[in-house]
Amino acid sequence: MSLQLYLEIAGYAFNLIGLVVCLAGLTLVQRTRHRWPGYLLAVGGFLIAAFPALYQMLAATA
Repeated sequence: MSLQLYLEIAGYAFNLIGLVVCLAGLTLVQRTRHRWPGYLLAVGGFLIAAFPALYQMLAATA
């Protein structure tokens, strides 16, 4: 099995985990004391959720 097939299978898991991490970061942003770590966590969650699509885009160009 190729890496792309594994990424297609794991795409839902990446999306769910990224969504949870992003929501945790956004709830942390609401607290004024933890604003910047929350933003970083939200961006990290977005990157986790977008990883399969980004990989497919970058793999197609190579």
